[in-house]
This record gives sequence, C-alpha cells and structure tokens, in this order.
Amino acid sequence: MQVSLQWLRELVACDMAADVLAEKLSIAGFEVEEIVDLAARAAGVVVGYVEQREPHPDANKLSVCTVAICADEPLQIVCGAKNVRAGIHVAVATVGAYLPAVDLKIKPAELRGVASSGMICSLSELGLADSSDGIVILDDALDTLPPVGSPVGPLFGLDDQVLELAITANRPDGLSMLGIAREVAALTGASLSLPAAAAPVAASPLPVGIDVQDRIEDGGLFSLTALSGVQVGPSPRWLQSRLERAGLRPINNVVDITNLVMLEQGQPLHAFDADRLARLSENQLDPAAIDLRAARPAEAFTTLDGTEHSLSEDAWVVSYADHAIALAGVMGGQTTAVDGDTTSIWLEAAMFAPQTVRKSARSLGLRTDASSRFEKGLPVEVTLGAADRAVALLQELCGATVQSRWLHQRSEVSKEPLELRRDALHNLLGPVTTEGAEEDLADAEIERILQALGCSLEQAEEGWLVHVPPARAMDLQREVDLIEEVARLVGYDRFASHLPDPIAPGGLTPVQEAERRLRRLLAAAGLQEVCSLSLGPAEAERTGADPSRRVPLANPLLADYSHLRDSLVDELLFAAQRNLKAGRSGFWAFEIGNVFDTTAKGSPQSQHLAGLICGSRQAELWSQSGKPQALDYFSARGLLQSALAGLKLPVEDRRLSEHPLLHPGRAAQIVVEGRPAGFFGQVHPELAEQYDLPPATYLFQLEVTPLLSAATRRNRWQPSFATFATVPASERDLALVVNAETASAQLLNAIRKAGKPLLEQAELVDRYEGEQLAAGSCSQAFRLRYRDPKRTLKDSEVDEAHAKIRAALEKQFGAQLRA
Repeated sequence: MQVSLQWLRELVACDMAADVLAEKLSIAGFEVEEIVDLAARAAGVVVGYVEQREPHPDANKLSVCTVAICADEPLQIVCGAKNVRAGIHVAVATVGAYLPAVDLKIKPAELRGVASSGMICSLSELGLADSSDGIVILDDALDTLPPVGSPVGPLFGLDDQVLELAITANRPDGLSMLGIAREVAALTGASLSLPAAAAPVAASPLPVGIDVQDRIEDGGLFSLTALSGVQVGPSPRWLQSRLERAGLRPINNVVDITNLVMLEQGQPLHAFDADRLARLSENQLDPAAIDLRAARPAEAFTTLDGTEHSLSEDAWVVSYADHAIALAGVMGGQTTAVDGDTTSIWLEAAMFAPQTVRKSARSLGLRTDASSRFEKGLPVEVTLGAADRAVALLQELCGATVQSRWLHQRSEVSKEPLELRRDALHNLLGPVTTEGAEEDLADAEIERILQALGCSLEQAEEGWLVHVPPARAMDLQREVDLIEEVARLVGYDRFASHLPDPIAPGGLTPVQEAERRLRRLLAAAGLQEVCSLSLGPAEAERTGADPSRRVPLANPLLADYSHLRDSLVDELLFAAQRNLKAGRSGFWAFEIGNVFDTTAKGSPQSQHLAGLICGSRQAELWSQSGKPQALDYFSARGLLQSALAGLKLPVEDRRLSEHPLLHPGRAAQIVVEGRPAGFFGQVHPELAEQYDLPPATYLFQLEVTPLLSAATRRNRWQPSFATFATVPASERDLALVVNAETASAQLLNAIRKAGKPLLEQAELVDRYEGEQLAAGSCSQAFRLRYRDPKRTLKDSEVDEAHAKIRAALEKQFGAQLRA
C-alpha cells in the first residue's frame, strides 16, 4: 500500500516527519518498506518561458532556445524536442539539478559548438511517465500558470512523500487511506477529519436467481447503480496525482473515481458501459439478466488490459445475458469497458467471498488491486457507503444523473460484543513502567486506545463489553485480540520485564533427550541427517503408494505441493538418485519427521525415522584399494543395529516377504519390546531400477514413538556398577541341525532363557546349509559361556546347564546335535 503523506494529513491532523511516522507505524505492525521523496524528482526544476527559439546552426534536429527563469539573464538551452517553440511555458532543470528518474545531473555543456546551460524536461524525465514524445508544455498541462521561476514540483504533486507499507493478511483495513488514518490517529492521538458520508441512494430489490442468492454468503451483497448523462474525459489534476502517488495509472474520470474510492475506503468498485451491456441482449437493459456463476471450461474472456484468457471452472464471473462481463472481484471485461463514447453506466458494488476471489485469481495467475483487497476480507458495511461516495463524485466530476439502484443482500449475522476482562489484560501484559515506577495500565488509557480504534465500550462487572467497528471485524474476534491491540498501541517497550514466578529449571524431557541421542547415534554410524519438504504431489511415484492416504491441502500454492506426505521414503530415494547422478559413490542418509496418513487409526499424524544406505562412503575408499564396494545385507543391518543398541533397546528381526518396497528374500520386520516398529531390507529390484540405484541399496523405516517410549523406560540408560569377574569361565560350542526357516534370534532367546543362571553369554558363530544336510535343514553353531561370579564351576555343573539348553531346544524346535 502506497500512502501519500499529503493525502494522509488531510484525513488526520498529524504533522510528524515522515521518518518519525514511519518508525511508529513499523513498531505498531505496519512495516514501512520505503519512504519515497517525490520532491527529489523535481528538485532544481523551475517554470521557464521560451522567449526565442532558433534552429541549431550545425544540427537539423536541435534547437537553440532563450529561456527566462526570472534570473538576471535568460538561459541559453539547446533542446532536441520537436514540440519546443517560442511563447510557451516549460519545465527547466537548472545547472546543478539532479533528475533521479533518468539518473542525470545537469551541468553546463556544449552541444555541436553551442553552449547550453540547463535542460527543458519532459514528463518521463520528471518520473511522471514511462515515456514521452517531447517536452511538457505547461500551458497545455495546467489550468492556471504559475509565475516564471517558481518550482515545478508542486504543480505535478512532486512536493509529497509516499510511504510504502507492507500490509499483513489480518489487517485488510490497512489497504485504505481511511484505515491508515484511523491507525495514525490511534498511535498519535491526533484528530480525524474523514470525508462526510455521501447521501444514500434509494434501492429496490435486485431480481436475481436462486443460484446468485446461494453464491452470496450471509451478510454479503450485490448492488448495481444506473447513472446516465455521464461525460467521460480526463480527470482533474488533483485526482490524477492521488492515483499516481498510489501507483495507479489514470484512465478517465469514471474509472479514476472508482479507483480513488477503492484507495480511500478499501472497497473495489467497477463501472460497466450500459449501452454495451444492452447490445449483449438485443438492446434491452434488464437487471434480472445479471448472474454470478462459475466459468465454463475453456470459456473465452478478454480482460480490461486486452489479455485473452481461457477460463476454468475455478474462475467465477459476473455475467449479463449469459455473457461473462467481469471476473468477480478481480477485473472487468473489455467488451463492457467505459471509454470516451460512454454516456451511461452501471456501477457495481459487491461483497464477494474471499475464497471465491482467491480461487478465481489463482486459476488465471492474475492478481489485481481489487483481488488483493477481496482476498483479505472486507466489511460489508462499507460497500454501499463506497458506492454512494463514488456516485457523489460521478455527479460532481462527470455530470452524471442517478437513475436507479438495485440491491440484493443476504441477512447479516448478528455480532455479539467481546468481553474484555481487566484481570485478563493485566495478567497477560503485566505492569507498565512510568518514570521508573511500575503500575498496572490505567482504565482510562485502555478505554482511550479502544475508542481510538473505533470501538464502542460498555462497562461490565469484570471489565468492558467491546463493540468492534466493521473495519476491524476480521481482526478483532477474541478477547486476546483486544489485549494485543492495547499492548501494540501502548508500546511493547513500556511494559516491565519479569522472570517467571516461581522460577523452575529448564531442560529436555526424557523423550527429547532420547530423540537427540538417536540422531547422534545414527550420525555416528555413518548416516547423514537430511531434511525434506513435508509437502508433495497428490500421488507419489514410488511403487505401491496409495494416493488416497495423502492428506490434501485446502489451499495449495502449487499442484506439486498440494498434499502432506505419507512417507519419508520418496524424498530419500530422489535424493539418492540425484547424488549418484552427480557423481557421488554413495548416499547414506536418514530423516526424522512427521508423516500424515488418512487411513491411520487415531491421529493421522505420526513421527517416522527413515534411512537409505546406498553404495559406499567416499571416506572408506582407503580401506577398499580405491574401489567402491557396496555393503552386504548384514553389514548394512549392523549399521542400524549399532545405533539402536546405543539406546539399549531390545530389538528382534522377523522375516518379511511381502513388503512392496523391499526384496522379498532380503527383508526383516523390526520388533521392539515384542511389537512391530518398522522394517529393514534391500530395496526391491524394480524400485532400484526405477530410481537408477544399485541393487545393493538398503532401506529402513521405523516409527519413532515406540522407539522413544522403549528407550525412556526407567533405568534404561542408567549405568550399573559391576565388578570384573575374578573366577574363570567355561566355554562350550553347541552345533544344532534345525529347520532352515528357524531364525537364529529365536534360538538365542530360548538358549538365554534355559541357561539361567549360569549362562553369561551366547552368540551365533556359524550357519551352514549344504549337501551334507537334509533338504530344508540348516546347521547353526553357538558359543556359550558359563560362569558363577563367586566360585569356579565344576564340569558337572556346566554339563548339567548345557544339557538343559539342549533339551529346551529339542523340545521347542526339534533341534538335533550335528554329528
């Protein structure tokens, strides 16, 4: 929003310097991005009178002019403009002047042997136009001529300063001069001088169809005002200047008035040429022909700027006799535009739903001053007042006569006052510091601030009942919003600082500590942590992905980022693919992040750990004779196991053969405390080929919650003291023939359970399948260590414990000693 300081001072009696006011606005939430000093564009430029014009003796396209500027002697200026002549008033940049629009400093010069002291300026050189055919002739551009030698800047509004404000989405009132004026009045205590409300125009019901009634939300409205006798022409200079300072280009007096009202009150308006509308329906003007509908697929529409668009069903249009005449809340159409031949108009003032306008503008990639206001939400109470203001200006500047007004308005939703409790405000904000003393904010100060915002107050038992003005209804909806406004306008720097009472030491929770330890352990195992976007397309590219699981966004910016991810695997696969294509020898990485699944029981959000081990690490080439070597299954699984072992987790692997992402014979389900927590395995050959990954690529995914829950069991990490053994141990080997489907982990669990209390350690040392064994069988050999911490064991005691283990294995698994 570009705010003219001169215009602002007409609305609020504030004489602060621009930089001081900018600082106050920025601290209050309206960030001032830039202060543009328009006076700098015409500093040193004065009114001159061309007394004489002679052709240049050595250049056909140059003229030698004698220009009076009320100095002792007239200036001699060489000018190349075609329209320069004697007897006209011009804008003269004197020697020493700097023109920032063209980055030129005026110096005495000699052009083709003729001295020149100054420059006769065009509008583009003053920054008032993008391009100019010649110099500006003040006799034609101005109604009254100022004295020769007076500054040119004030004649074109170049004696002003413009504040460029960044308006946040919750403050649509900041997109109007009246809204900014009220904010400045609240900040400074200055009095307001707002324009008087225009006389309202009587309205009759707009005969709209039931579809239009359904498309206008509760409290919304749609109005048309018919005016005749309109004289279209250039706007007065004061009106053009206001538009130019706001960054808008003057068109004609009708269009300029609608833009002026939009800047002043924040309500976009649009004027249709009534005669052009009539030609769309056999020269019949009927308000019942107005409709508000969704555009048809590939419906052609040409906007006011002459751009042709092919509409989609996401765009909403205002139509007349089923012809689209405007994009609702975005831009009008060229077929009904107001031009120099227009004599009667229909003025539209409507309140469109923000989501409808946002959807229309995004479908065409079109953002306008009107759409930016509708998208943020506008108070319906302003709409008809803005239309009345525009009608009054059309009558004054265009000679228009009001014929009639038609109005359709949905019933408004009643708004209850907000309760503001005195204790809630003081407890949240604390005391203010005044002259070194701390005290609660006075009731009078609270009331002054709220009333300056336009609120009306009623005394209540615990505080006030606050009636919020329509302009702030989108922002002030809760008690805490009112408290925030009080704090903002008092100044956050005035509130005293206090430590929490009572003061309690901070620190990480056990779950947070466990998660950080898990990240460190994975990094120590050689995996690098990565972070990817949580948004993605509707359908993942990986094999087996179910697009219905992904949670869609209600308002996505792009189609490729329209859904929340349901897995961390996709981005890891893409990252590995990119790294290998970039010439890296491997990609070892993990990510911990939230995933979202619509089919999940309970909350759709959960935290996952996923990792990918692909190729070899560059740092290990020294141990591989410079040749990259991929890990085998067990080495890759060991990397993950080393990280989980650091959390003291009881982890078990179970066979997994039907996972769509994994090799059917090289995959395992990871079980923590007897419950499945995730998977580990070699990537399925088809998936590896799809992403151009080597066959020996390993993938794992675990749910973080059960991991951290198990890791934070009491005394899980607490180290316990144990003395070194002072008695010898006895080791025995046990080689068994079992079914090939029997997992080593199952045998080890049975061994540890049966060997208590003398068994100290059991580990797998060999597994064999071959011709010496029957089909479907395998040999698994274990090394067992027995010890009693207090005495040396006898062979008979070791034999007894060993036999007990053999018996248990034979009973549970049918295990036989290998001969």
